Amino acid sequence: MTDHPQPSEHARELVRGAYDVHIHVAPDVMKRRIDDVTLAERFEAAGMAGFVLKSHYVPTAERAEVVRRARPGIDALGAITLNASVGGLNPIAVEIAGRGGARFVWLPTVDSANQRQCQAEEPEGAKPPMWARLQADLAEAGMAADPVDVLDADGKVLERTRQVLRLIAKHDMTLATGHLHQDESFAVIDAALDEGVRRIVVTHPEFTSQRIGIERQKALAEKGALLERCFTTPYTGKVDWEVWLGNIRAAGPEHSVISSDLGQPFNPPVEDGLPLCADRLLDNGFTDEEVRLMIVHNSRRLVGAEPLADAPDRLR
Repeated sequence: MTDHPQPSEHARELVRGAYDVHIHVAPDVMKRRIDDVTLAERFEAAGMAGFVLKSHYVPTAERAEVVRRARPGIDALGAITLNASVGGLNPIAVEIAGRGGARFVWLPTVDSANQRQCQAEEPEGAKPPMWARLQADLAEAGMAADPVDVLDADGKVLERTRQVLRLIAKHDMTLATGHLHQDESFAVIDAALDEGVRRIVVTHPEFTSQRIGIERQKALAEKGALLERCFTTPYTGKVDWEVWLGNIRAAGPEHSVISSDLGQPFNPPVEDGLPLCADRLLDNGFTDEEVRLMIVHNSRRLVGAEPLADAPDRLR
């Protein structure tokens, strides 16, 4: 796809000060649209505050520090995703990531038991994730790791999961639920709160392997978790825009955070993701204030950044 929509100037103004908390850019094991340093230049020019570097396969805290030094006007943040390539639920990997300055910990994504077991077919016209081919290559080469479980056979949170959660709390990192099943997300979020984790985000609840219904989304929000609305989920046909927008409205903008999940070569430029979401939201009846809440203020809350002058009082 090369003929991408262009954001309006009003949308670009609305997203000033935002963080994109979910992007996939180079260097990576897959082809990406842009590299992290160049993206930092574009974010700075657009007046956005920063981004979280997500990889399904490698930690990114060291990369983020290099980007911050190269482009000090942008707050690039590192992360770790607990898939097989870092040892799954590996407390040592989480501890090292935390000491290295990582700000986000994603629970298993491509290697989660839920993602492995999900038999749901992609909707007609949906573009498969880029990692699906890599996962297939690994399996064909005899390197398919066991699924990374977060619960035991009785549905109780594993002690190793709790150890990881304690480390997230210790380093004041943000917990993202990854590609867990909704039942797993409920159990892990309860455990995370017990262990003192302060910031939790439910990763793209509309994604094909999750499909969390709106009533359960509301229940997760009531626990204090933010619900992540990724641009690519509806843009690539994995869910209807009407469902995506309807879930935001039903759960309430105060409980949603918008991210792009961009970086794929066939999708729009990463720096356009948040303003394109802003335009879509505005076109569907959301106010300027609601858009800034979801895209700017809630993203800053999620990364632990200082609130801006126009943030709601409850976020100060």
